[in-house]
Amino acid sequence: MVNNRSLVIIALLAVLAWLASTSLYVVNETQRAIKLRFGEVVETDIAPGLHAKWPLINTVHTFDARVQTLENGQSRFLTAGRNALIVDSFLKWRVVDPNRFYQATRGSTDRAEALISPRVEQSLRNAFGSRDVNTIISEDRDDMLADSMASLDTAMRDEIGVEILDIRLKRVELPEQVTQAVYQRMSTERHAEARQYRAQGQEQSERIRAHADRQREIALANARKEADRLRGEGDGEAANIYANAYKQEPEFARFYRSMQAYRKSFEGNNDILVIGPKSDFFRYLEHPAGGASK
Repeated sequence: MVNNRSLVIIALLAVLAWLASTSLYVVNETQRAIKLRFGEVVETDIAPGLHAKWPLINTVHTFDARVQTLENGQSRFLTAGRNALIVDSFLKWRVVDPNRFYQATRGSTDRAEALISPRVEQSLRNAFGSRDVNTIISEDRDDMLADSMASLDTAMRDEIGVEILDIRLKRVELPEQVTQAVYQRMSTERHAEARQYRAQGQEQSERIRAHADRQREIALANARKEADRLRGEGDGEAANIYANAYKQEPEFARFYRSMQAYRKSFEGNNDILVIGPKSDFFRYLEHPAGGASK
């Protein structure tokens, strides 16, 4: 009897444990949940916490409500100018309508991303296709993608119950086969600009040098003119001084001039002077006191 009673108690406890495990469920803070009855949704967006359900009648599906990242990889888009660009992007999304999300994807994140990815690519294709390369380079990327993100968010909320939080571009560049040609063209353009700048610099250098030479010639001419003027004034002043000196001491003046003439006449070693010794030229050699020669 005791053994039978123990078996009954164990069986009852097992049944209670089974009922508890199948009747109670927990929704975490990071999850969204819906309840189904025989496959039909009867309760949506269940709040986090401990909840009850009917075993074998109700089924509960939970979804991750955290922000998800979808890597779109590299895609080739054409700009308004028919230039090809390789774009690498990613997208942030999360579930906001569990009922619609379950109906569209049966709760599969992979299925949701498979539905989102082509719509993202189409939105980016439209955004790049309406702009040229220069605009894409100079425009703020957030502003460029704002309209695309808004329209995509509206569509994805209606279709699969997810919110599009952000679209980001990781890399935008030319295709590899075009890159070398573009670099070569840019190099050629830069060399042409460099030659133009060098030519302009040479022209400017010649202009500056010619102006400097002209200013130099003008300065030298003015200096020579001023020197001639000062020299003339000096010579005139010297002549006046000599004249005044000669007037004060005429005999000394004649003597000094004769001495100067002797120095200049006999300063060379090979100089020959043919002149009579009684001439007036040698009068101060014959009569140091002066006077006419006898």
